[in-house]
Amino acid sequence: MGNSFKNKALYHQLVDLLKNQMESNMIPHDKLPSERELTAQYGVSRTTVRLALKELENTGYIYRRHGKGTFVSDIKKNVADLAGTYSFTEQMKSLGRTAETRILAFEKIEADKFIAKQLNLSLGEVVFKLSRLRIADREPLMIEDTYLPVKFFLSLNDQLLRSKPLYDLFSEDFNQTVRLADEELYASVASKEDAKQLIISEGAPVLHLARQTYNMKNEIIEFTLSVARADQFHYQIRHIRNS
Repeated sequence: MGNSFKNKALYHQLVDLLKNQMESNMIPHDKLPSERELTAQYGVSRTTVRLALKELENTGYIYRRHGKGTFVSDIKKNVADLAGTYSFTEQMKSLGRTAETRILAFEKIEADKFIAKQLNLSLGEVVFKLSRLRIADREPLMIEDTYLPVKFFLSLNDQLLRSKPLYDLFSEDFNQTVRLADEELYASVASKEDAKQLIISEGAPVLHLARQTYNMKNEIIEFTLSVARADQFHYQIRHIRNS
C-alpha cells in the first residue's frame, strides 16, 4: 500500500479501504480479519490498524464481541431510534438484543435552580434522582440521570424501581399517564467519567439528550439527562407541514 498513502494519514486511508471492502463484499455480522491479518494484508503497522478499527467502531461500521472478534454492523437496522426511547427494553428486544438496566444510584435531593426550572418546581423542593446505566448484550449504551418530583411518587423505592420499567411504574403504580415528552438533542464528545461508564475512549462521539415528560394534567413528572453512544443510536424526526 506504500505509494497510495502519500497525502492522507495512513489510518484514514485504511478506514476508507475497509469501508469499501465491507460495503462491496461483506454483509452485516460478517467477521473481519484479525488485527494481525489486516496488518499483513495491507502492509501497515498494528497501530495503524487499531486506529482504523477504532474509527470504524466509533462511527458504527463495526462492533466488537469480547473473545469473539470484530464484526460488520448493520447500520440501518442495528442502531436504536431514540424517538421511541420510552421503553429501552422493548427497543432492544425489537433489535434482537438482550437489555439490562443497572441502577447506579437512587436518592432524594433538593432541587437546585436548574432542576427546579426543568420540573417547574420551587427551589429546594424534594425530588428523586435516579441514575441508571443502560446495557444491551452486556455492552453499555447509555447513561441516564432522571429527576422525579417526590410529590407525584411518594412511595417510590429501590424495590419498585427494580420490579418493572419506569413508565410502567408511572401508569400502574402511581396513576401517572404520559401525555407527551419534549426532547432536545445535541452531539458532543465523551467526558472522562462518561467514557469510563460506557467503556469507550474519552473524546469519542456521544449524543446528549434532555427529556421533559408531561402527564395528562400537563404537569412535568420527569426530567432526564442522557448520554448515549453515538455509534449505537440515531435520531429520526418526521416533519409534517400543516395545510
